[in-house]
Amino acid sequence: MSSGNGQSGGGAEGAPPEQLALIRESVRKADVPRAKPRTWRGAALAKELPVARVLVDKGVLHLDRYFDYAVPEELDADAQPGVRVRVRFGAGRHRVRDGRREGGGLIDGFLVERVAESDYAGPLAALAQVVSPERVLSEELLGLARAVADRYAGGLADVLQLAVPPRSARAEQKPSPEPLAAPGRPEVGSWGRYERGAGFLEALASGGAPRAVWNALPGPEWSEELARAVVATLASGRGALVVLPDGRAVARVDAALTALMGKGRHAVLTADAGPEKRYREWLAVRRGSVRAVVGTRAAMFAPVRDLGLVALWDDGDDSHSELHAPQPHAREVLLLRAAQDKCGFLLGSWSCTVEAAQLVESGWARPLVAGREQVRGAAPLVRTVGDGDLARDEAARAARLPSLAWQVVREGLRHGPVLVQVPRRGYVPRMACANCRAPARCRHCSGPLEAQGSGADLRCGWCGREEGAWHCPECGGFRLRAQVVGARRTAEELGRAFPAVPVRTSGREHVLDTVPGTPSLVVTTPGAEPVAEGGYAAALLLDGWAMLGRPDLRAGEDALRRWMAAASLVRPQGAGGTVVVLAEPTLRPVQALVRWDPVGHAVRELSERAELGFPPVSRMAAVAGPGDALAEFLRTAELPPEAEVLGPVPVPVTAVGRPRRVGAPPPGEQWDRVLIRVPPGSGAALAAALKVAQAARMARGGVEAAVVRVRIDPPDIG
Repeated sequence: MSSGNGQSGGGAEGAPPEQLALIRESVRKADVPRAKPRTWRGAALAKELPVARVLVDKGVLHLDRYFDYAVPEELDADAQPGVRVRVRFGAGRHRVRDGRREGGGLIDGFLVERVAESDYAGPLAALAQVVSPERVLSEELLGLARAVADRYAGGLADVLQLAVPPRSARAEQKPSPEPLAAPGRPEVGSWGRYERGAGFLEALASGGAPRAVWNALPGPEWSEELARAVVATLASGRGALVVLPDGRAVARVDAALTALMGKGRHAVLTADAGPEKRYREWLAVRRGSVRAVVGTRAAMFAPVRDLGLVALWDDGDDSHSELHAPQPHAREVLLLRAAQDKCGFLLGSWSCTVEAAQLVESGWARPLVAGREQVRGAAPLVRTVGDGDLARDEAARAARLPSLAWQVVREGLRHGPVLVQVPRRGYVPRMACANCRAPARCRHCSGPLEAQGSGADLRCGWCGREEGAWHCPECGGFRLRAQVVGARRTAEELGRAFPAVPVRTSGREHVLDTVPGTPSLVVTTPGAEPVAEGGYAAALLLDGWAMLGRPDLRAGEDALRRWMAAASLVRPQGAGGTVVVLAEPTLRPVQALVRWDPVGHAVRELSERAELGFPPVSRMAAVAGPGDALAEFLRTAELPPEAEVLGPVPVPVTAVGRPRRVGAPPPGEQWDRVLIRVPPGSGAALAAALKVAQAARMARGGVEAAVVRVRIDPPDIG
């Protein structure tokens, strides 16, 4: 400080004596921060196990391995396997001083293990810092992350970013509560409605590891039934993990668990909790203070000790598929955990996916279902309205809603709320036979046929082959139609028709959790249906073609799942509950809804996919990127001999300013895509080959490093 500045009275020299004394006292009491050594030049190394193996958080495939670092003696106590560390990465061999490598940029990582000697012959850099002595990466979690990375052709560092939440120093400093004693065995409760429900709970409570695919009965009891399965597992002295599709479902199971065994026995892991609270809950699980976890997708990696049960609700929901690389699905991760920890497994839903049916078909899991009498007593009455009915109905032509729907709504509003489900915007129609509505598929690979603009020619959406002389293999017809019928202004029409009835909406902008049991119209998109007090008196499932006509292999399965989720909120048929679905009555998903038989639908779908070589019977990968980069990738990839390459086909260009789907190209860029299909038993070889090819491209860099995205078993393959 210059003398001129000092005389101006703006510094400490011009302060009153009392203030100067206070400043000196504060400086004496303040802790002097310790400067972290940058290279530990000349520092002594740890006497035992002086080498640390570190997984650096680079997130690139060609660096998906461990790197050895020297452990300074001062960091010896804190540098234990599982802690977060910082290391210097990228220094060349010429940056060596006093026998130790120096330079490079600081990067985060995890200390995986300590060893006596390094496999690397050159000089080692030293650990720069132990970020925290908290051991967040256990051996079990590391093994699970490695299995997931191999399953999805991804990097271990990317998986650990999903598995271990960001650090919060404030949360680490707070001690976790002492673990509570195990609760007593729960009553069977509503599990008694299922043929093997009581036996499943008994097996969990006695320390067994039952594996079941659970087809839940309609109604709100599913959350309490999940909670009873968790309590039964805790009663055996083991831990439990439940993964749910959204925060509303988590809140229901959380409330059910609290009602059964009080607070403090389970943790809730959701993104809505905020970083600090979520990390504090995660630490309580990692430290063993809490042995039960309920959460959304990210909770699939929760480090529950002595795991006795992993449970997943509604595995067909899109929310269970991770958006970040390597994009694992919660169902597959929990299957890996069940095999790794030899614990129980419960896959529950109102509906049934083809993957769930395959688990039962293979004998790996047992069905957990109710008898037909129980199903008929719990399900609502389902009525259908097809194209023929709409054509003959004057009310439908005038108001875009058939007379049957008007009657059901009018009657339902006398007794309670009425649910109206309208498909989301953005569904793209696929082609189907105009006579029997069978999907138009490629004769070569059975992929979906798409119309090329306004022309009459068709092209396969998988292999790209053109089809100039298509005919329906079911009925022999030659005429095609786009599979979309219905109106977009249904909610407005209902509002005008019933002006005295309140209309509530639930969708992307605002999702309702519950609605009162008084008469009202509740218009919602699929997946956003609120729970009505006492159940809905009726439900309308509109524009069924919009969901059934999606150009996707799972269109029928997904439509049935969404319909059943809405219909399960309606009162039983004995209490007057009625559901009207606007879709062709002869279609298989509609018939499954009428009979309330999702398992039969899934079993038949599985059989047909096995004949055609579709997932999940086969394993499939989608590889997309700019044309030249994609072609180079395919030339260098050493695919299994039995692999079948379908394509390439152009990927729809994403418009600037529009939301981009997972795996889609950046806005304005033109990409191509290929599908690679292998038979059962070759999925691991396919994932390994794609991972090696991707790592080689990244290591070479340059023009060849243009973006190529690899997705294993993508949920939307067309």
